[in-house]
Amino acid sequence: MRRNIFFTLSIAVALIFKSPVLAGNPANIQRLLTTNECMGCDLSNEDLKFAHLIGADLRDANLSGSTLIEANLEGADMTGANLEGSNLTGAIVTNASFNDSNLDNVNFTRAMIYDADVTDASMNNLNLTNAKIFDTGIGIGGQDPAFD
Repeated sequence: MRRNIFFTLSIAVALIFKSPVLAGNPANIQRLLTTNECMGCDLSNEDLKFAHLIGADLRDANLSGSTLIEANLEGADMTGANLEGSNLTGAIVTNASFNDSNLDNVNFTRAMIYDADVTDASMNNLNLTNAKIFDTGIGIGGQDPAFD
């Protein structure tokens, strides 16, 4: 009997910690996933893998260290957001706004970055391995994108 309870609790704990909605700050995550907005929210180090954040309002949000692997950020407004050290591997970032955002050390491996606005964004040490970048002011290899 004791063994069954332990086994059941072990599985329940594993499922709870796997769910991004129950990680870190559940109120902020729930707010984002239900209203599609979380201006100024602390979402740092959160697991938002595969999240559908199309048109999300994340202005001034703290997403530093967050996992946004294969998230859909199409049309998201991340003006002034802090994404330092976030993982956006395979993310879809189309028509998104990163104005005045901190994108330092962001992993954009295999991301699709189309028509994103990065005006005045800090973009030091980006990982752009196999990223598809079109009509976005991100220079590769020290090139100034305004003169490409």
